Amino acid sequence: MGNWKIWMKKGSISLVAAFVLVTFAQPMTSHVYAAEINAEIPQVIEKASPSVVAIIGKPSSEMDKSLEKNRFNLAHGTGVIVASNGVIVTNAHVVKNMKNIVVVTSEGTTYRGHASNIDEESDLALVKIDASGLQPATFASSSDIKVGETVAAIGTPISFALRNSVTVGIVSGLDRSVSSQYQLIQTDAAINPGNSGGALINMKGEVIGINTMKYADIGVENLGFAIPVDTVKYVLKHFEQYGKVKRAYTGLELEESWEAVVGLPSSTGLRVTYVDADSPAAEAGIEQDEILVSVGPNSVKTLVDYNEAIKKYLPGQSVDIKLQSGGATLTKTVKLGEHRSAEATLTEDTDDGSSLDADSGKTKIGDSHFSWSMKYPAGLVKRQQSDDGDSVSFVDAKGEFALSIHVDSDQSDELSSAALLNKIAGEDSSEYSGYGDSATILERQYVKRAESPYAKIVSRSGEDGYIQTRGYLHGGRLYTVKLYVTKEQYTNRSKQNSYNDLLDSFKLAFNTADNSLKDISVFNSDDVTYTSEYGLSIDLPADWEQDHRGSNSFYNEDYSQTLHVYVTSASSGDTLSDWVGREIDEFEAQYRADYRRVDKPVEVTVDGVPAWQVDFASSLGDEWFAGSSLFFIKDKYKYEVQMTYPQDDQGAELEKIWDNVVASISVDKETMDGELGFIQDLDELADPDRTSLYKNEKFNYTVRIPENWTTNRSYDGNDQATKSFTFTGGYLRVEADSKKAYTEVLKDAEEEHKESHTNDSDYTYSSEDVTLFGDVKAKKYTVSYSKAHIPYAETVYVFNRKQVTYMVTLRIDAAVSTDANVARLNKAFTSFTFVNGAGGK
Repeated sequence: MGNWKIWMKKGSISLVAAFVLVTFAQPMTSHVYAAEINAEIPQVIEKASPSVVAIIGKPSSEMDKSLEKNRFNLAHGTGVIVASNGVIVTNAHVVKNMKNIVVVTSEGTTYRGHASNIDEESDLALVKIDASGLQPATFASSSDIKVGETVAAIGTPISFALRNSVTVGIVSGLDRSVSSQYQLIQTDAAINPGNSGGALINMKGEVIGINTMKYADIGVENLGFAIPVDTVKYVLKHFEQYGKVKRAYTGLELEESWEAVVGLPSSTGLRVTYVDADSPAAEAGIEQDEILVSVGPNSVKTLVDYNEAIKKYLPGQSVDIKLQSGGATLTKTVKLGEHRSAEATLTEDTDDGSSLDADSGKTKIGDSHFSWSMKYPAGLVKRQQSDDGDSVSFVDAKGEFALSIHVDSDQSDELSSAALLNKIAGEDSSEYSGYGDSATILERQYVKRAESPYAKIVSRSGEDGYIQTRGYLHGGRLYTVKLYVTKEQYTNRSKQNSYNDLLDSFKLAFNTADNSLKDISVFNSDDVTYTSEYGLSIDLPADWEQDHRGSNSFYNEDYSQTLHVYVTSASSGDTLSDWVGREIDEFEAQYRADYRRVDKPVEVTVDGVPAWQVDFASSLGDEWFAGSSLFFIKDKYKYEVQMTYPQDDQGAELEKIWDNVVASISVDKETMDGELGFIQDLDELADPDRTSLYKNEKFNYTVRIPENWTTNRSYDGNDQATKSFTFTGGYLRVEADSKKAYTEVLKDAEEEHKESHTNDSDYTYSSEDVTLFGDVKAKKYTVSYSKAHIPYAETVYVFNRKQVTYMVTLRIDAAVSTDANVARLNKAFTSFTFVNGAGGK
């Protein structure tokens, strides 16, 4: 970044010098041109401005529903009239999640509106209002746009009060590729938040683009972008003919060259990184790692080039795609399919109608769970609220005061008035009390109000801060109410009267029948929505919690019921059926048939894509656990949502939870972590028979262990005296002892087995002398415990080599004692080898 900024500074200095030279060389021409432009702009704006409208509404929030209920939480943007009967084009990001849309024309007429069409790929949308006789904008042609020509941006920057503001600049560049599927116009006309969706016009008053974004960073100025008018016309035409944008689909994932990524002219095309199975590209024979050179007559070097080329075709049409494969140049004809991206859901108005004021008619505010209420001034803004709602803070919209309310539920109602005053005196450690380290008490008293007496302290903190604190005891709760004002407000008697009136209105009651009372309680007994960095959203019961480590795992209160989310990438050519088949095969391979159950997959639909649900159950011999897994592929990623629980928990309640989970699942590309890349599904690569070598240098042995087994870790590294290698339902354990004599170890082992048999006759064992590894004498114990809590079989070998006694235990539960698992366990043991001159195989 440092070099970039230095280069920018040098470039600016050189540019200024160049302009100075031009100015001195041709002073008259420059002044005349500037005068002509200055005289022209007001006429152009007068012509174009009636076609530009301001748009305001309430943003919906999946993350925090309480924001939707905040009357000051508003979003705004700009639109351009395209039809006299009230059709307006704007940015998709302006209205995608906007409720209660209101449109204001340039002369101040207000209309209710609604988003009728949205296309997120182009970032364009239509808003419809019930109007007639409006002045539609005149559109230019992209071919007439020239770099350097004067342009003006009309919009609603920063504040809705600034609607139809005008900024002037030039066209800085064309065919820009900046965070967009299509090419953009670059301009130095100021484009600020709220300008989105507004018009970029030329000096004929024609719209040449729809403003969409700006680049904002320290040291960066006047770098804005607009959607070219030809792209706008393309989208509007599709909206009119099809109700949406019908995009051609090839099934290709493409990668730009390094030169294209950094902005250099690229001499190569786009590398094919992925071909969707059963896609038009796959049917045409296009393969991974081929280089795409052109689409029809259009050469493509960047992803934007590719999108611009594909934009010229409709689904069902055929196009010749030129590719390079090795040293050969190939042309393959692709019959285009239709791109089925998830259509944006049009946001419905809130329940309180079309009013922008979410709290229209609300004159009181309170919390139904904690049973308090008070007056609700028009300028009161909720600033922050704790997760369980016991603390909430407010500020005045004009910044004149702040208010906080805290509820402590672990208090006694028997506090004396003096104790209560002392209690609230220690409650000044708030973010608003940072006026100084010490406070001067100006007033302290216990107010014996009939309905609810309270303790009151007024203090001055620092030079300019005044705090009034009131404390109420009721029902085992301490309610602490604090008002924060500056000296200017405190000494203003009329202001002070209004503040006291607000505080006096605080009541320890909440009337649920009062429609004028706004409830801000966050107490929730309904489902809660969880979202992940993979764009996945799921609704779960409010009493379920996410794993404390932040993983995609969730549990009910007693941890008996769990839900896990697994996300991996879909490899090129992989299909839903192949994936589910592999998962079922892997599950069945883990357990013997009488210890597992897998139902036939059921086809369902999740978030608009095909999905398979597989119900299963398994046991290690005691309790059975059941579950359901939902598999689907969307946006190149494979999602498995799995819920497990004790089989005895099955019933209508659990079935309802699962049905709600499935119905709530959605994937939004916009909420995905921007750094997500290819996530390999390790199950595709896993080989249960592949082994790796474990070496213990301290105790002189090695053993080959299947890679998918797990091992205990220790600060001792690999030289542990006891090393266990585990898999589901079994393990191989090596215990090495260089201090005890071999005979002593044998004696201890024999006594342990005898004692186990004495305590439980179902525990049986036998012993025999065997020879291992060609010349090593050993004692072998064979254990069977068929009626145990979890039936298992165990083989223990005890042998000695070079003053080290080894005890190797092979254990496997009956539930997983398949031929394959038993063979892997035995093979691991027979791989045991002595090292460092200790002899052996």
